[in-house]
Amino acid sequence: MSDPSFFVPPKPATIAEICGWTGAVCADETALATVVQGVGPLDGAGRGDVSFFDNKKYLPQLVETRASAVLVAERFAKDVPEGVVALTTRDPYRAFATVVGRFYPAALKLEGAFGGEAGVAPGAHVHPTARLEPGVTVEPGAVIGARAEIGTGTVISANAVVGHDVRIGRNCHIGPQVSLIHCLLGNRVNVHAGVRIGQDGFGFAMGPSGHQKVPQIGRVVIQDDVEIGANTTIDRGANRDTVIGEGTKIDNLVMIAHNVEIGRHCVIVSQVGISGSTKLGDFVVLAGQVGIAGHLTIGTGAQLGARSGVHTDVPAGARWVGAPAKPFREAAREVAWVARNAARGGASGEE
Repeated sequence: MSDPSFFVPPKPATIAEICGWTGAVCADETALATVVQGVGPLDGAGRGDVSFFDNKKYLPQLVETRASAVLVAERFAKDVPEGVVALTTRDPYRAFATVVGRFYPAALKLEGAFGGEAGVAPGAHVHPTARLEPGVTVEPGAVIGARAEIGTGTVISANAVVGHDVRIGRNCHIGPQVSLIHCLLGNRVNVHAGVRIGQDGFGFAMGPSGHQKVPQIGRVVIQDDVEIGANTTIDRGANRDTVIGEGTKIDNLVMIAHNVEIGRHCVIVSQVGISGSTKLGDFVVLAGQVGIAGHLTIGTGAQLGARSGVHTDVPAGARWVGAPAKPFREAAREVAWVARNAARGGASGEE
């Protein structure tokens, strides 16, 4: 449910239109003309709203919902209460995302802090050698350095800093207080508030006489359709590029070190730390607080559970958990063994 101060109330749609948007099936043809005009969670939706169900944990909310319609997998359609239209689909959450995007298209495009029109706002500083295509928005307090290039449709939010020679593609969003140096960004890249990209990697030649700084002379290359969450940091390469592959989604408070190479369409959840020169294949998933040592390879499609500590290469398609991380089944057997032996010790009175 949205606040009209921030999002324009949606235009009503019929059940038939929603089925057309999502491919969902409505078994009750008499309901196709039913009008909905909002979205909401199962326990908060009312008449005129559409909701979704994709987790058994919320089955009690499904059977009590007062929504007009629910997007639901076919096997749960029988649990939709009388008077609520069941819209069956293989992926209710994805279908719901489609509906919300249709109702609130502005929420799909990140806006600047001031929500202003295209152009350079008073209080912004754009170096005379910077090149901005028509349709770029630069908000108050933003700084654009020498020879920087920015594509049409891109928003540079308040107090963001775009360093000299940085390249930013088209239809990107650079959030408030972001700093971009020594980096190249593709098209449709969303960078949330407080992100730091392109600063020095952590490189020192250590020794008894002190730690000598190693110059970091690489770049950060971010490909198309990447999203980077608030306060994440991505260091530039030491002697090669740090690379973030197309379509990858990075959560808040993630640390990516120098020379890291991340593949396409990876998902990296909050508080992950990836040490230098590690390589991730495509479609890798790192759950919250995963820590990965340097110079490792994480294979394509691998998944690492929350708080995993990774010290060795991970094969493609593997599912590992724990610290140190290991295959899920192996870790589960170890936990079960410890639990059984602990129970025996307790039963015998051992401390």
